[in-house]
Amino acid sequence: MATVQLKSAEGKWIMVSAILASAMAFIDGTALNVVLPALQQSLNANGTELFWILNAYLLMLASLILIGGAMGDKLGRKKVFMFGIAVFIVGSAACGFSGSVSSLVVFRLVQGIGGALMIPGSLSLISSSIDEKERGKAIGTWSAFTTVVTMGGPVMGGALADAGLWRYIFFINIPIGIAALLMLWKQVKESRDQDADHALDFPGAASIALCLAFLTFGFLRIPALGINHLQVYGSLSAGLLLLLAFIWIEHGSIHPMMPLGLFKNMTFSGTNLLTFFLYAGLGAGMLFLSLNMVQVQGYSQLESGLTFLPFTLLMVIIARFAGNLADKYGPRIFLITGPATAGAGLLLLSFVEQTAGPSDYWTTFFPGILVFGLGMSITVAPLTAAVMGSVSGQLSGTASGINNAITRIANVFANAIFGALAVVFFSGALQEQTKAFPLNNKEKQMIMAQAVNLGNAKVPQQIKSAGEMEIRKAYHTSFISAYAQIMRISAGLGFLGALMAFLFVRHRDLKRE
Repeated sequence: MATVQLKSAEGKWIMVSAILASAMAFIDGTALNVVLPALQQSLNANGTELFWILNAYLLMLASLILIGGAMGDKLGRKKVFMFGIAVFIVGSAACGFSGSVSSLVVFRLVQGIGGALMIPGSLSLISSSIDEKERGKAIGTWSAFTTVVTMGGPVMGGALADAGLWRYIFFINIPIGIAALLMLWKQVKESRDQDADHALDFPGAASIALCLAFLTFGFLRIPALGINHLQVYGSLSAGLLLLLAFIWIEHGSIHPMMPLGLFKNMTFSGTNLLTFFLYAGLGAGMLFLSLNMVQVQGYSQLESGLTFLPFTLLMVIIARFAGNLADKYGPRIFLITGPATAGAGLLLLSFVEQTAGPSDYWTTFFPGILVFGLGMSITVAPLTAAVMGSVSGQLSGTASGINNAITRIANVFANAIFGALAVVFFSGALQEQTKAFPLNNKEKQMIMAQAVNLGNAKVPQQIKSAGEMEIRKAYHTSFISAYAQIMRISAGLGFLGALMAFLFVRHRDLKRE
């Protein structure tokens, strides 16, 4: 397959269109976290409904992204990429016009289908079309720009939410997507594996999609039903059985969507384990950090978004430089030090207690965000380059799909599992707080019933006004206790990711032409 230089006209169009499409998906996810309070008020959504709005997109993305990567390799990367962008635009427009929670959840599912075809396509086009010697630099550029736009999502989301315009986090995708489609249509040539069997692995696709859907659904239901409910353990059991079926299907398939032989390469296996642990910690850490700032520490939604600007600046300065160094010296050292540094940043953030609000930012949250951002800046480009470099060029779309699937699965599980853990931690701390309250058992039960809302817990109307201040303080103290434990577990996942790189990433496993 012919490749192009990064500085050529086609190379530049590939980079710009890939950055626009990827940023469109990533902005949507990060901005939504920030606008949830405004969205909740506008649609009169309860806590459980908000959770489904957040995860509906990730559910479809995690279930179908492997299919998207395989389709691009076999049917044409440009064609599948463009179709995914078009579906994502339609889903975004429908989300913006949604008048109810149920319709918004449905259209978030549509967005997820588009994202599953679109997201692996961006990196696959870069990896298969850009010259191998410049691939690390190209991926570093892609990582830097998409991360800047991604981390700008909370700032934009906060500003829109404070102005009562939360729907525009969906509408903004329409012009961005149309611009990417026009560039691809006019300026980029088709790219596919000419020798590939164009048949798709439908049994494998169905089994892995159902597997991830059942596992995700089971975990998402734990906060509401508990682990012992039939709906929970039935879904998890079905998911595990379907996972075994998927492995069996792939082992015997003539044209598997996930060639199991890829995992014989220890670097490929190790980088995907690193991805799972690091992004699970990242997803949980960022979610609960935002909730803490807005619901407990007194930050506005815009102020919460602005607090991540140091993270953004580090990505601009370091990510591309780290990609160049990984090309020169290999990614291993960056994949050890980066996740370990990110874990240290999350650990620092876990020690932040009640603050006086944004005026205390520089001495409370800022040091942890700075260290965390430094770790992620060191990691992102070398990690992506290691994943793509550990497989042959014709499997780049499949490799991208696998790695992106693991990233989304990690995010979904982080939201579900850490959400359940947070309720447990919050309830335990709140129970201790309420022991000293001069209230009867019924009143204490009403206070405890708010635990499922975490930082958004409200003082029950039936409680006398004289005790409101103490109850509100108990809610805040309990949330901070739960937040600290979640952040420490997230830090441990960062350290575990560094261990995966130390044990498995080897320079000799990376492909060189």
